[in-house]
Amino acid sequence: MPAPEPLVPLVETLGVSVRLGGQEVLSRIDLAVRPGEVVSLIGPNGAGKTTLIRVLLGLLPPAEGSVRRRAGLVVGYLPQRVAVDAVLPLTVRRLLSLTRPVPEREAARALEEAGAAYLMDRSVHALSGGEMQRVLLARALLRDPGLLVLDEPIQNVDVTGQLEMYGIISRIREGRGCGILMVTHDLHVVMASTDRVVCLNRHVCCHGRPEDVSAHPEYLALFGPQAARNLAVYTHAHDHRHGPEGEVVPLRREGREGEHGPGSAHERDPQR
Repeated sequence: MPAPEPLVPLVETLGVSVRLGGQEVLSRIDLAVRPGEVVSLIGPNGAGKTTLIRVLLGLLPPAEGSVRRRAGLVVGYLPQRVAVDAVLPLTVRRLLSLTRPVPEREAARALEEAGAAYLMDRSVHALSGGEMQRVLLARALLRDPGLLVLDEPIQNVDVTGQLEMYGIISRIREGRGCGILMVTHDLHVVMASTDRVVCLNRHVCCHGRPEDVSAHPEYLALFGPQAARNLAVYTHAHDHRHGPEGEVVPLRREGREGEHGPGSAHERDPQR
């Protein structure tokens, strides 16, 4: 009997490995995103997060394993960075319609949803980092996607802007019911409405649910209860660390204090 439609992943990787230049950069990755689900993909620089996104988008074939996508799946993609020639006169309105003509009402609605309605006639070169991210999010929404892939959507954004962006993304999920895969290099703080966090460092180090930031008084004191609802802290449960070549080294669960036993600094933060 087939699984109910909401439980069928929009996209799924099964044992995916990728080799670039003779080096394995991803090893046996299993990942799935379902409708209405927010998955946060975290990991240090060089962990293979963007490579995995390229595989999911069909831009890079895996050396091993497979990728399954729902038939007819439409993906909206917010890239990590977009280079715009400084001498090219380009307004937000024009940026939104570069690949296809976009009706005025449709463009305005997407910008409104991304919290950027006031930017329609602004020059792209005059945008702040946070404003550019919102415009790119609006551009992704114009595809009416079933899956949103956001590659570091809060980069170059201050803390207040990050909180606002998380709130916008959460409302998009609630309003559209689309699946969202969000990539970040922050190993500890994620969006509070994240359903699952996957920690990647060439392989899946650990995964689980985030711990609600409301349990952390220091965040509440810093941002206030309304803003803090957009943040959560992810507590890692790694059973290994990485050696100098990226190899997996099991943690020593038994032994003297200071030898990577329970509660040691390496167990609490394996990236140290």
